[in-house]
Amino acid sequence: MKYVSADEAVKCINSGDAVFFQGSTSVPELIQQALAKRAPELRGVQIFSGFNITSRPAAFTANPEYKESFLINSIFPSPDIRKWINDGWGTMTPVFLSEAPGLFRRKELPMDVAVINCSLPDENGYCSYGVSADLAVSAVECASKVIAQVNKSVPYLYGDCMIHESKITAAVLCDEPCVDMKLGEPNEIEAAIGRNVAAEIPDGACLQIGVGGIPNATLNALRDHKHLGLHTEAMTDGVYRLMQSGALDNSLKKVHPGVGIASLCMGSADVYKAMDHNKAVEFYDVAYTNDPAIIRQNPKACAINSAIEVDLTGQVCADSIGERIYSSVGGQHDFMYGCSLAEGGKTFIALPSRTNKGQGKIVANLQPGAGVVTTRFQTQFVATEWGIAYLRDKNLAQRAKALIAIAHPDDREELEKAACKRFGYSFLRLK
Repeated sequence: MKYVSADEAVKCINSGDAVFFQGSTSVPELIQQALAKRAPELRGVQIFSGFNITSRPAAFTANPEYKESFLINSIFPSPDIRKWINDGWGTMTPVFLSEAPGLFRRKELPMDVAVINCSLPDENGYCSYGVSADLAVSAVECASKVIAQVNKSVPYLYGDCMIHESKITAAVLCDEPCVDMKLGEPNEIEAAIGRNVAAEIPDGACLQIGVGGIPNATLNALRDHKHLGLHTEAMTDGVYRLMQSGALDNSLKKVHPGVGIASLCMGSADVYKAMDHNKAVEFYDVAYTNDPAIIRQNPKACAINSAIEVDLTGQVCADSIGERIYSSVGGQHDFMYGCSLAEGGKTFIALPSRTNKGQGKIVANLQPGAGVVTTRFQTQFVATEWGIAYLRDKNLAQRAKALIAIAHPDDREELEKAACKRFGYSFLRLK
């Protein structure tokens, strides 16, 4: 490859182009900064992105005047662009994560330029997309130009996340570490939730689990399980610890037996180093990893996801705080649906009973404007630090009773009053 500067690389982007930026903890921020410097000479450049963890807000959001130059249209609003979207300068496209690549491939969201942060090429000239295959695979496939940060710090991961150097329009050599997401020990509430979820997960389960304190605590609580498998979006430190201990060996999976499957990696520098040239885990297009028809093929598939709030009928809001956009549906629906169809499959929504500000997260009604990510028809288990509620075969009154029992004790009286008012005798007769 012929390497150029970031400023030179972005010269191939024109006004009106649709540009995809790779996400996860490997956002090509050098290219973003170079493109932002061109704001005065560009108009109407659409910026598409997925789930991003960055070291700073996106360069396109540094100045409100950039709104004419760059239209941010996110598939998954993240901290780097969240305020920009909620201020009205950008927007988001609601879509199940498994279906997002189809929008690119069917040209419903046409793609002109894909910008990635990839590994150094191997002896055959292939670079790995590193810690973010998810949307990058389809975006690169559909774009007419590819700009790459060829990054000495990006791990070489296996799967379908590969690009030959001959396909790269402009390459920028750099050494920019992926964002380190090393988590501390779970707090008391997270640990209690993790234990409650882990108690319902059988040996031999195939896991989908997210990123953060509660997923980390759940993985810690699974250390004595046997023959666990991995088919997930995110590879994390907690998953890697289970692999090291032997609890997660992928031996009972039907899809890619013996190999963990993920779409991205979000962890510490230690995990990125451990995953480099490691064939124990493969990384694939999110259209594959999140396809419910694929997910359901693994017996005992278990999905563990979180929420902003859950109402007394089991409706789950996970993408907004009232009307304020916080994130997106992501893969929650894909795995909640796919795992529910699997033989012996289970699905979990795990959340603390209250926010850090003391507001209840088990609520009588979702906030006005809140989005329903998982419908009441799909919710199976809901876990807090106070216990776990099983809703799948319960009527509305029974669901309310089960959820009140795991709400914060100081919230239960008001929730009972709301349930009595809403469900009447069908709830009263259960008391």
